[in-house]
Amino acid sequence: MGMVLVKIKLMPSSPEVNFEEIKQKVQSLVEENEGKGIKFEEEPIAFGLKALIVSFGVDESKELEPLEEALENIEDILSSRVIDMRRAL
Repeated sequence: MGMVLVKIKLMPSSPEVNFEEIKQKVQSLVEENEGKGIKFEEEPIAFGLKALIVSFGVDESKELEPLEEALENIEDILSSRVIDMRRAL
């Protein structure tokens, strides 16, 4: 099977959210779902609010819905959305 490169945007509940704690939880969840090469970016939204962009590779046979639901259940995360998915060569 091939690999898929995925980017998921996580929206926090407020600008005061501790991104380091969230990154640790996200990394743990992605690794549990066999994700590899995890990278984080912060994207400014407005008024001090930032989105967390998580990028990783995963086998294309894996479903992403359970991971998305698990990410939304992290405390202080309002939503998660796949913003990019491409097949890796």
